[in-house]
Amino acid sequence: MKNEVTTFESENIVQEPDFNYPGEYTYADYLQFKMDDMVEVIRGKLFRMSPAPRTDHQKISQKIEHVIYHHLKNKACHMFHAPVDVILPVQNKKRSTATTVVQPDICVVCNPDYIEDAGIFGPPDWIVEILSPHTRKKDLQLKYEVYQEAGVKEYWIVMPFEKLVEVFVLDADGLYRRIQTYTEEDSLSPHTLPDLIIDLQEVFEGIK
Repeated sequence: MKNEVTTFESENIVQEPDFNYPGEYTYADYLQFKMDDMVEVIRGKLFRMSPAPRTDHQKISQKIEHVIYHHLKNKACHMFHAPVDVILPVQNKKRSTATTVVQPDICVVCNPDYIEDAGIFGPPDWIVEILSPHTRKKDLQLKYEVYQEAGVKEYWIVMPFEKLVEVFVLDADGLYRRIQTYTEEDSLSPHTLPDLIIDLQEVFEGIK
C-alpha cells in the first residue's frame, strides 16, 4: 500500500508540476504534464505562456510568417510557428533528459533530421521571438542564453512597442554577435536566408 501511495503522489506531481520545484524538469516530465496552461521548460524550470499574445503580436507574427512561407516554397528549409515544441537536447545525452523545451513564435529549420511529428529535436537555424510585456525578460535573457548555447545560428528579437528588430548571429566561437538594431524604415535579410527581404514598414504597419 505504501508503494502505491508513493507512486500516486509522484504521478500527481508530474501531472500538476510545481513551478517552484528546486530540481530540474526534463522533456520526459514535460510529456506527462496535464494542465490547462501551455508551458515552456528552460534549463529545467517552468514558465507559463499565458496570457495569450496581444493582437499586435499576432499581426506582426502573421506578416513575418507570410513572407517566410512564400519564400520557402519548394525549398529545403521549413518554417514553423507557435505552438510547436522545440526540444534542445543536451549534447551526448538522451533526448528525454533535455531540460529545455520551448515554443518560439517563428522558427526556420533547414536540417530535415531535426523535424519529427512530435516536434523539432535540435536547434533551428533561425528563431524569431516577438516580445510581449510578460515575456520580455524570458526572450531577452533566458532564451537568448539557451539559444546561444544550443547553437541556434540566428536570433531575431522583435519589439512591437518600439518598432525595432534586434538581430544576433552566432559566431565561430559559439557566441552571439549583435548585427544591428533595425527600425521600421528598414528592410533586412536574415543571414540564414540571404535572398529573403523583409520590409519592416509592412511588418509594423498598423501597430500603435
